[in-house]
Amino acid sequence: MKNENIFRKLKLCVACKQKVFNCKVVRIVRDHDYGIVLDQGMGRSAYLCCQHTCITEAYYRKRLQRSLRCQIPESIYMILEQRLQCNR
Repeated sequence: MKNENIFRKLKLCVACKQKVFNCKVVRIVRDHDYGIVLDQGMGRSAYLCCQHTCITEAYYRKRLQRSLRCQIPESIYMILEQRLQCNR
């Protein structure tokens, strides 16, 4: 039972394909109105590590667009970069 709980807390980063704990990733959600929301809401979601390399790879290789099946505005990537700077 305890091992199952550990695996539920692991999330797959769409950029580096590493399994990381919940506290180390950012959740990006496409809500029902096709809006992109960070860390809240219900809908299709993707996870990114809190690393500069993962954010840039997700941007240039369009990993978030593929996983969320919609266009991602550049403002989302700018917000992710700002969060990364604040957490350092």
